[in-house]
Amino acid sequence: MELTSKQRAQLRGLANGIDTIIQIGKDGIGENLIKQADDALEARELIKGRVLDNSIGYDARTAAEELAKATRSEVVQVIGAKFVLYRETHSKPKEKRIQLVKERKKNL
Repeated sequence: MELTSKQRAQLRGLANGIDTIIQIGKDGIGENLIKQADDALEARELIKGRVLDNSIGYDARTAAEELAKATRSEVVQVIGAKFVLYRETHSKPKEKRIQLVKERKKNL
């Protein structure tokens, strides 16, 4: 699912109020980190991560894209060393999930 610019803007706004829960350090992105991110996405839908200074070979964009691919999620934004990922959960009832804005069709 590709996010629209309005949906990205909505998710960026929601991400302002959440804490960073994923940290990528010198070990890089391994199975444990992927499992942690996957579990967090299933529980929260929207997570914030950070690439630490001691991380070797990763910048925030590369790490976010690699983690998004491994967890089947979308990169919402990357700023400095931080990034935000989103994936709709299926473990919560529909009314408890993040309700993304719908794209309106333009009348021509």
